[in-house]
Parts: sequence; C-alpha cells; structure tokens
Amino acid sequence: MGSKLKYVLVIGDGMADNPVPALGGKTPLEAAKTPALNALAAKGVMGSVRNVPVGLPAGSDTAILSIFGCDPRHCYTGRAPLEVAAEGIALSPGDVAMRCNMVTFEDKSGPLEGKKILSHSAGSISGEESIAVITWLCADPEFAAAMKAARMTIHPSPSFRHFAVQTGTDVTGIRLIPPHDHLGEVVGPLLPSGCGDAAVLLELMRLAHAKLDRCELNEKRRTAGKMPANGVWFWAEGTAVELPDFFRSYGKTGAVISAVPLCQGIARLTGLERVLVPGATGELETNYEGKVDAAMDVLRGSDFAAVHIEAPDECTHNGDTPGKLRAIEYLDARVIAPLTEKLAAAGYDYRLLVLSDHKTLTSTRGHDGDPVPFLLYDSRKDTGAGGTFCEKQGEKGPFVDAGVKLMGLLFETKA
Repeated sequence: MGSKLKYVLVIGDGMADNPVPALGGKTPLEAAKTPALNALAAKGVMGSVRNVPVGLPAGSDTAILSIFGCDPRHCYTGRAPLEVAAEGIALSPGDVAMRCNMVTFEDKSGPLEGKKILSHSAGSISGEESIAVITWLCADPEFAAAMKAARMTIHPSPSFRHFAVQTGTDVTGIRLIPPHDHLGEVVGPLLPSGCGDAAVLLELMRLAHAKLDRCELNEKRRTAGKMPANGVWFWAEGTAVELPDFFRSYGKTGAVISAVPLCQGIARLTGLERVLVPGATGELETNYEGKVDAAMDVLRGSDFAAVHIEAPDECTHNGDTPGKLRAIEYLDARVIAPLTEKLAAAGYDYRLLVLSDHKTLTSTRGHDGDPVPFLLYDSRKDTGAGGTFCEKQGEKGPFVDAGVKLMGLLFETKA
C-alpha cells in the first residue's frame, strides 16, 4: 500500500510570467484568483528555483528534466527523443528524432519563406483532425517519395505534436528553431539551416505546405472559421537518451499524469509509471478532475504522484491572457483544492511541491529561463509564513540554484 506519508508534485506549465501592463502591472499568478494555493503558501515555504541551466534552451524539456532530478547538462540530447519514448519508439544509433508540429502559415500567395507563422499548433487542432491531416499528407505519393528519399518516417500523435525519425542521418550543426517562440514572424530566417540535412527538411516543409494548402480537410477548417493546418515544422531534434532511474535515485515509487508526450516520455525513461487520463488534452479544456482521481489512485499504492497541467503554457503561446488566468484558476480550484481535500480525507500526511517549469511570457508568447516560484507544503507543519503564491513572494524566500535539487527537498533526502 505504500507509506502513509505521500509526496505530490504539481507542475503548472508556463504559468510563471513577468508583470503584464494589461493586468495593471501584475503577473498572471498575482492577478488570478488562487485561494487554495494562497492558503498553502501561507503555511508552507515559498521560494524560487532555476530549472533551466544557464546556456541551455528555455523549454519544458530542459526544465522538467531538472525537476525530475535529471541534469540536462549531462543527459539532454533534444526534446523529441524524450517524446518518442512515450510512444514506445526505440531509437537506434544513427537515428535522429524530431518534432513534426502541425502549424499554420498565413494564407497568402508566394513562397513559404515570405509567410508568417501564425500558430505553432494549427489553432490548437484536435487530435482527431491532426491525425487525419498528417495521414493524408503521408499518403500523398509525391510527399511519400520525398520522405523515403530522406529516410524519414512520421509517427502520428493525437494532437498537433507528431514525430519524425530519420535513419542514418548526420545533423551536426543543424539549426532548427522552436515555432512557439516566433509566432507572428516571417519564417524565412527561421527555417532549417546549418548542415546538409537542413536542406532536406526544408524541401519537405515546402512540399508539405504546397500540398496541405490545397487539402480538402483544410478547406473545411477555413470554412468553419478555424486556422488551417497548412504546414509542418521540424524542430527539437535529438538522438537516443538514457535517464537515471527514479527509484534508484530517490527510493520512491510513483507515476506521472500528463497529457503531453514529453512528460510521459520522461516517466517511461526514469522508470515511473505513466498514467493516461481519458479526456486529458493539454489544452485549457481538459479533464482536471480525472487527473486528480488518477493521482489518488496512484497514491493508494505508491509514494509519489506528479500531475502536469499544460494549459497555462498553451494559452500564453496563443496570446490568450484571459485563458492563462482561467488556466491558473482551474489549476487552483480543480486540481489543488480537491487534491488536498482528498489527501486529507484519506488520512494521508503529505508533502506537496507546486511550481511552474519555466516562465512563458505574455509579452513575447515565448519561453524564458529565469527562476520561477515554487511552493513546498508539508501537511504536518505550519510555517506561519503568511505568503501568497506568486513570483514576488518566491523571490523573498530561499533560492534553489538548480532544479535537480527539488526532488531531494520534496523527499527530505538532500539539503
């Protein structure tokens, strides 16, 4: 049944931010109504932590690796290898995995290079539609022949996040850019460059755009007032990766509950269970209640449960500030409040760590690697701190210089 003392991690992806003029100079965490988090912060410890090591790209890959005790300075080869692991795709020596996003380029004539990227997720396309579009593209004879020549296989995934694997490929020096960090920009300077394989990927992107722009599925999306999934975007390249075993590192069993392949892949590679919740989407409208129930199911037999909520990050990328506020409020009211109530009702003592993996800035709609606030709460103690859950409060507390130290703090195994 596991111990009576339980350990819980809740990640609100990208919910930390800088002050936003439209919110009266407050951050979204300050502006949102978060009574459950504030009540815990008043009795716990608020601090700040640098999850993204200086010099590494600011993203959920580097940040969440750190949170789970995997130092990205030593084990990070790229985001996509972590994600394909969630799908059970094994990489061999010489294989390169990369993300293949469904994206939206602006609807205008002319070459791809002169168009802006409007959405990194094809307007938050549904999993069903996204699979239909990428399946249609891969079945096109000309595109299928181009993939074969590139020694590429595309693996569909039920969201805008598909995956591509190239065999026998050298990507030394390649420059592939995260699309969500450059929304609204002309794509010419952002397209693949830096090595011979970049030219191969660029031709695939040009061909995909030419095909998808005329795809009947996209015409239906336009008619319905939706953004067309009229392009693919390769990025997050990397080779096979090994991560340290979680139980061997911390002596705890547990599971990760997330809708996104990145977290599922980290779970699989560290030996944690990955729990897939029906109706969990990675968007604002997701099955929050199902995630809480799943966490409680895990804790009945294990020591540790991690719950990841993607919505704050996606809303910020989409330029949806009201949505980011709602996402934070949903995390508070539909995750933190019921989860702590259920833990208490079950008679568990527990330690709870709540934080953002990285900042996602309303000002740029992109990621930022600056320190983020964290809350560490122990149901057996009342620090009397009286704080609230926000960036300013975190800055007043202890500073953790590396996210890899967080699990030790949560489990009280390391200073």
